[in-house]
Amino acid sequence: MTDPVPSTASGTDRAPDPSLISYTHIIYALHALSVLIALTTAASIIGSFIFGLPSIVAVVMNYMRRKDAQGTWIDSHFRWQIRTFWGAAWATLLVFLLSAPLMLVLVGFLTLPIGIVIISLWLIYRVIRGWLALRDGRPMPA
Repeated sequence: MTDPVPSTASGTDRAPDPSLISYTHIIYALHALSVLIALTTAASIIGSFIFGLPSIVAVVMNYMRRKDAQGTWIDSHFRWQIRTFWGAAWATLLVFLLSAPLMLVLVGFLTLPIGIVIISLWLIYRVIRGWLALRDGRPMPA
């Protein structure tokens, strides 16, 4: 693992506590566990991510230590993780709301799974991209 980026390189006020970096790795691991559970069971990726205990615990952990991350480059990872969770939840709700009435004309039976697959791929991308950036000591874009 590389050393964290100096605080001046990422435009933050201070360097994060090393324990906070480890904490952020645990949060990414919990999100990845939700995806892995879905891939190895009958659960959907999006269902496991939004309603699964590992991701719910992860987002609660984000909110619990968010203030500790403020002013450091780790704060960008906390924002990234929280936005990923809530973005997936809202996008899934939107797909269901749009697909439900379309099921009356059978189109919804196509839009629903296509939407779920797209959101699931987006989730996997966000978890991998964020975790790799954390490993390399880089902040996430705003």
